[in-house]
Amino acid sequence: MAEGRGGTITMAHGAGGSRMLDLLEEVVYPALGKSALPDGEDAAALLLDGAEPGFRLACTTDSFVVKPLFFPGGDIGKLAVCGTVNDLSMRGARPLYLTLGLILEEGLPREVLGRVLSSAGHWAERAGVRIVAGDTKVVEKGAADGMYINTAGVGIIPPGREVSIRGARPGDLLLVSGCVGDHETAVLSRREGFDFQVEVESDCAPLNALVETMLEVGEVHALRDPTRGGLAASLKEMASASGVSLEVREADIPVREGVRAFCEMLGLDPLLLANEGKLLAAVHPESAPAVLEAMRAHPLGREAAVIGSVLEGPRGRVSILTPLGSSRLLRMPSGEHFPRIC
Repeated sequence: MAEGRGGTITMAHGAGGSRMLDLLEEVVYPALGKSALPDGEDAAALLLDGAEPGFRLACTTDSFVVKPLFFPGGDIGKLAVCGTVNDLSMRGARPLYLTLGLILEEGLPREVLGRVLSSAGHWAERAGVRIVAGDTKVVEKGAADGMYINTAGVGIIPPGREVSIRGARPGDLLLVSGCVGDHETAVLSRREGFDFQVEVESDCAPLNALVETMLEVGEVHALRDPTRGGLAASLKEMASASGVSLEVREADIPVREGVRAFCEMLGLDPLLLANEGKLLAAVHPESAPAVLEAMRAHPLGREAAVIGSVLEGPRGRVSILTPLGSSRLLRMPSGEHFPRIC
């Protein structure tokens, strides 16, 4: 049964960890019945009657409730566009169109709305996508926290391209595109008033161009952007969905010093912190050197690193090799440390 006193929803159910999975499997999917086609992917890949042979449609949706609306390195408008573009990209799709639904709280300054939408438009242009439909609703003061945004995204998966969270194979190498934990650290530092000697900015960015570069030079089997639940959740999801185990070297995972300081201060694990402009990839070992080189040549992949490898089962097992030479098993995070970071 979905956890929560009296069977109610808790903040942990929206955190991207095990409690959210429980909610989906125990309440959401059964209630939707045969109308639902859950497959654990960031975006659905659909065949369309009459479409050019080999092409598939990718479709996704997302909602954004980040607090505060503006944070170092981004804002809710940028986050909405980049997050949706990235969900499509993790399926190997070329993002084309987005929708933008606004839920505005009575009393929100027009200047704030204008800044958020200007940012959304700028980043849509940067990502090469068009915002083709939208909706606006206003709720009473106190019924929201400034504004929320809902998006949908559509893209095309070219023929022969098969990238899936279920695609990791034994022997593949695991790559990350850069330092983990920047986004959640940036949002919390602004919201909670933490003062670091070196400010950490959100990594929020559209990853579609980086993914295209990777797919042009090598055989990429699986992709995931480690948002809620961080790199830890993405590793567990990939291992479980692909029916494999993963082995990761902790010392090879890039983490910025500001993020380390933040985690040490609060007793957090950087692998659990959300990212909005990073990806985890499972790559054929013969392709990995070329893919890594291409990533490091791209502005969003300069800090890319090989962090581990894919092994034969047991399914869903993720082991972390520590710098001291010991090993620990990674568990799926149950919830989030702090709510509303995306």
